[in-house]
Order: sequence, then structure tokens, then C-alpha cells
Amino acid sequence: MTFVWRDAGRTVVLRTSGVQDAPQLLVEHRMEPFELLSTERHLSDASGLVSAAAGVHDLRASDQATAVPEIAASLLDSLSSPNLVALGGGRTIDTAKAVASVTGARVVAIPTTMSGAEMTGIHRLPAGAEDRAKALVRPCLVIAEPAAMTSAPEPELRASSMNALAHGADSLYTPFTNPVSQMTALRGAELIAASLDEDPAERNRDALALGSLLCGYAIDSGSFALHHVICQTLVRICGGSHAGVNAAILPRAMAFMASRAPDGLAPLASALGAQPSDIEARILELGGNPPGLGDQGANRSKLSEALDSMLLRPELAFTPEPPARHELEQLIDRAW
Repeated sequence: MTFVWRDAGRTVVLRTSGVQDAPQLLVEHRMEPFELLSTERHLSDASGLVSAAAGVHDLRASDQATAVPEIAASLLDSLSSPNLVALGGGRTIDTAKAVASVTGARVVAIPTTMSGAEMTGIHRLPAGAEDRAKALVRPCLVIAEPAAMTSAPEPELRASSMNALAHGADSLYTPFTNPVSQMTALRGAELIAASLDEDPAERNRDALALGSLLCGYAIDSGSFALHHVICQTLVRICGGSHAGVNAAILPRAMAFMASRAPDGLAPLASALGAQPSDIEARILELGGNPPGLGDQGANRSKLSEALDSMLLRPELAFTPEPPARHELEQLIDRAW
């Protein structure tokens, strides 16, 4: 599968040789000079990009536990190019977006996971420089290579897929959902489910990557509510991997929302090949029955703090019949 998707100032290029072709694509889209943000693992497979870059910044040098705001703040004074190329997962891409929100640089995203960060203008801001941010940043060029996006081992791939699916699912019941976000969310969910149902050795990774892109587009258009409020807050306060927490929470969150938002959740269940009453079991199956939050290393002693923070998030109000504290706690307990 190969295509070029132009959409209101953003271009998405999906092709088998995306990483290899990236230097030429950057020239074609007038994204030079550029500085490259990545990690040692990905830099070793992208010699063409490294050679073409005016500067290379290895984010592996920073502590993996360090949050995007702190990483972005540490890079503000060292990134001067008008173009930033982020090769990596959500942490790398969101760092580039955060820096660009202050410097005004344009961002190119070359995703190596299904984080969805490449499709959204959703990100945090550099620590200490929040008042200098001009606007949230959406990458203007996305170079998507399916093999790179879906290269994780099977358990991690399924968790990353649930992260992608969550983008479409959460967007279906907000006040901002619309015909385009609904269409892309449901088609993305259908592609993800169909791909995960296949034998891993014969999996259609083009479809899986496209499903991720479509669901990322959906959440950027339709915004988010309950699921992402829970997951973002849990990861920040209690710990756990971003994809893993999404995989544990998503089936419970969708089961919770099935009666509150039937107009959004019934079509989602259908796209996944299930009845609304079976949506939790179906998402658990697609996610490979992921480990609970406790098995992922989340700190339960900080759950009360996390619940307090969730209730203060304005996006929680985008949920039909926003849950009370005890309902949030019960939902999370089921995923622990």
C-alpha cells in the first residue's frame, strides 16, 4: 500500500520504504535544513537521515522515565533549525512538537510505533516555558512506514494496537465527534481488529498501520474524554507504560461507556465484530489479554492522588454523564 494524503496543510505519505526515502521526501516538501530527534536504536537504521541532518539529538541520552516537558525544556536552547524531524515513538514526536510550540519550527514525524502522536496537535509543553508557547503543533509532514510502525514483538504490538484503537474509540462520544471523525474512527477500528485477528506471521501490517493513522486522525478531530483522562493521569502519577495502561483500561472504559453512549459504542462494537454487550471481552481478546496495571508496575499507593487529578481534568466533562470518583475507582480496580 502506498498513498499521499493531503489534508489542510498536512501531508501523510505511507510507503513501504518510508524511512529510507525520508531524505528525498524532505527535499520534495522543502523541509530543509532540519535537525533530527531520535534514539540510538532508530538512528542506527536511518543513516540517510543522519547524514542529511544539520544536527542529531539522541533522546536516549536522557532518562527514559523523564517526561516530555522536561526533555523538551532541555532542548529548547540547542534546537535552532526551522524544521524538526522526529523519528521514533510518541515520546520523541511529542518532544519535537513541544519544542516547536515555543520555537515555531515545523515538525516532520516518522513514527516507529502506533502512538498516534504523528497525527495530532495534542501534546504537553516545555517545562518552565509554557507561557512562551505560541500554539499547539501538529506535524505538517508524516512519513509512515508500516513495517517501522508495527515492528514490536507480539505482546507489545498488541498493546500498541490498543493504544491506537483507543484514539478512535474515545473520540466517538465527545461533544466534538463529527461525521468525519466517526468515519475514520470506525474504519480504523475495523482495520486494527481484522489485522489482529490474523496469524502474526501473515498479518496485514499495512492495514494495521493505516488503522492507527485513521484513529489518530479521529481523536485529533473529535478530541477525547474518559479513557484518555484515566490513562494519561495514571501513567503520569502511578507509572506503567503508555501502551500497556491503555490496553488494560480500554476494555473496561468501553464497557463502562456502552450504556452512556450507545450511539457511539454500538457502531464501535460492530466494527470490532462484536455485540455491544461483548465489547469488553472482544477488546481484551484483541489486546491479547494484557497484564493488569499492578503487573505493569503501577503504584497503587498513588491512586488516590491520580483520582483527584482526573476529577480536575476539564476533558472529563466531555464524557456523557461524567463519572463520580467512586465510579472511576471501580473502573480502575477492574483493570488492576
